[in-house]
Parts: sequence; C-alpha cells; structure tokens
Amino acid sequence: MIDPEAIDECARVLNGGGVAVIPTDTVYGLAAHPDFPAAVERLWSIKGRDKTKPIAFLVSNASMLSGKAQELAVRHWPGALTIVQNGEGYRMPDEPDVLKLIEKCGGRLRVTSANLSGDAPAITAQTGIDADFVLDGGKSKIGIPSTVVKVEGERVDVLRQGAIAI
Repeated sequence: MIDPEAIDECARVLNGGGVAVIPTDTVYGLAAHPDFPAAVERLWSIKGRDKTKPIAFLVSNASMLSGKAQELAVRHWPGALTIVQNGEGYRMPDEPDVLKLIEKCGGRLRVTSANLSGDAPAITAQTGIDADFVLDGGKSKIGIPSTVVKVEGERVDVLRQGAIAI
C-alpha cells in the first residue's frame, strides 16, 4: 500500500502541470495530466519518444469506450490490456492506489512507460527518469508491458502482445 499522503502529493504535482513517475500493475509509467499540453509534451521529450507514437490514457473507468471495446474492458479491466478505439489508447491498471491517484486527477492521465525509448521498461521507482515527483509503489506486480489491441467495430487486432493473451 502506498502512503496516502504521497498519493495526494503526486496528485498535486500532476494537477499543477507537472510530470510524475507512477507505479502500475505492469511497469512504471511517466504521467502527465491531459489538461496541461506542456506537461504532455514533456513526456515525449523526457522519454525521447517519437512524436508520431501516441501516449495512451490510464483511466479509472471504462465509460469512454463503446461496443466491442467496452466488452473487452469489462472482461479484462482492471488489468494489463490497453484498448485503442477511435485513435486513442485506454487502460485501467489493476493497482488500487494508482486508481485513487487517477481519480484525484479527474479520472484520466496520459501515461507512457517510464524508460528512455528503446530501453527496458522500469519495474521499480528507480527509473533514472527526470520527473517532478516519483511515487514509489515497490516492484511492479507483473513487470511486463500491457497487451495493446485496436478495436474497430467488431474487429480486434493485437498491436503488441504483452502481459495477457487476447
């Protein structure tokens, strides 16, 4: 369990336009509040990520999904499945303390893995990433990135095989 005061401080940083390293059930993430475009831009810069690669949302519920995507969310969330629908990726992590953080930030955060592009994903808070706050949740439970699927109508395409099989 993460110290509730640390969760509150992390939320203050994110809600103020900062970036934070946060734990998830899969690997550590680098997070920014989507209402702060400059903070989201920092995610690409800090990570060294190609700007043509989108940054998904971590969410606290599945309300933004519909149809087949909603069905997958009901079956696999919270969990290690990122669902891409209408050009955006969404995932609800199976980490109760992080879900509390996401709720304190309005129900969604832009999050990418907390590693430099091309490096192995971080499974502890010691990422070497330059962030405004580091929320230490211990070692990641899974330690493997999420599976990513793209849903168009009833069609489901696996874009990246990760922690769960679809």
